[in-house]
Amino acid sequence: MIRYITNSFKWFFKLEAASGLMLLFAAIIALIVSNSIFSDLYFTTLNKYLFIGINNFGLKLSVVHWINDALMAVFFFFVTLEIKREFIQGELSNTKQAMLPIIAAIGGMLVPALIYVFINFNDATTLNGWAIPSATDIAFSLGVLSLLGSRVPLSLKVFLTALAIIDDLGAILIIAIFYSGDLNIKYLSLMLISFIFLLTLNKFNVKKFLPYLVLGIFLWDFTHNSGIHATIAGVLLAMTIPHRKKEKDFSLLIKIEHAISPYVAFGIMPLFAFANAGVSLEGLSFGTLLNKVPLGILLGLFIGKQFGVFIFSYASIKLKIAQMPNNANWFNFYGVGVLTGIGFTMSLFVGNLAFVENIQYMDGVKIGVLTGSLLSTLFGYFLILLTPNK
Repeated sequence: MIRYITNSFKWFFKLEAASGLMLLFAAIIALIVSNSIFSDLYFTTLNKYLFIGINNFGLKLSVVHWINDALMAVFFFFVTLEIKREFIQGELSNTKQAMLPIIAAIGGMLVPALIYVFINFNDATTLNGWAIPSATDIAFSLGVLSLLGSRVPLSLKVFLTALAIIDDLGAILIIAIFYSGDLNIKYLSLMLISFIFLLTLNKFNVKKFLPYLVLGIFLWDFTHNSGIHATIAGVLLAMTIPHRKKEKDFSLLIKIEHAISPYVAFGIMPLFAFANAGVSLEGLSFGTLLNKVPLGILLGLFIGKQFGVFIFSYASIKLKIAQMPNNANWFNFYGVGVLTGIGFTMSLFVGNLAFVENIQYMDGVKIGVLTGSLLSTLFGYFLILLTPNK
């Protein structure tokens, strides 16, 4: 019996859809708990402050901030490792192959942002959330594709993966440039010194992770105090992890990526979803979706994403700048474009940054993200399901 259960779990976690399903379950549980008799306990626990350290040396943050600032730094570290590997020797290393997902990602970030700006143009406060509908959740979107099995050619899965990775890169740049606070020169200098030490380790091709980890912890603390969001430390650390294209037997980057992948996919991301997807649905009506913040996010994700990705892709293919993925047709290609409207993880994350000083808008952010992502999931799934293979 135990062996049977173990084998079942191994089979489950090998599924491409597993990570996306875990995110879905975590979000559903968060919605249930936040609208049950345990809602007060849920929100109180997330806002409870927790000290981590020894004596006077340490840091005190709320539980939700430990998740969003510390654990998500690990998520950004992992994502950047993926981005770096893809640009060195993956799908993005070939310029011709990379052009389609790059152009599609630009359209998929630009059009949703423009829709949100159009709806919130007259309100400087809500306008700050313009980047929320610009990101694609790679776990959810690939999870939906994997459920469609052979109806989706491998080339489209590769296309969506590359697009989502570029989306993440765009989100990282947006967070670093537009969602940083007042900068502290002292800690910025310490950040720079730490980064130089990490680059030195890379230069000498140090293949032990411990030195990178120790310096990375200091880098995170300096980044947290610098005014730049702490998750950027994960990005900077990943950039220094060595990966040489000619190395066939050992790559520290690939070793780390494989080691932390299950913890990120089945630990950090579901925990983030559980901590951030909870929203009270009391008094919720259709009219709530017509408020500027949820409406801008909903239309940005569900309308802006699919049209931005498809129109930019169509133009690039017709102009012979890029090539259509092998064995794909315009119908299932459009369906994949619809699935890029599944924002979830990164959209919720950007929403937290955009309204960090105006948390009264966060319920609207969550409603907009959840509704837009749900509509994109259902419409994209059934569109591909009902599309002829040829």
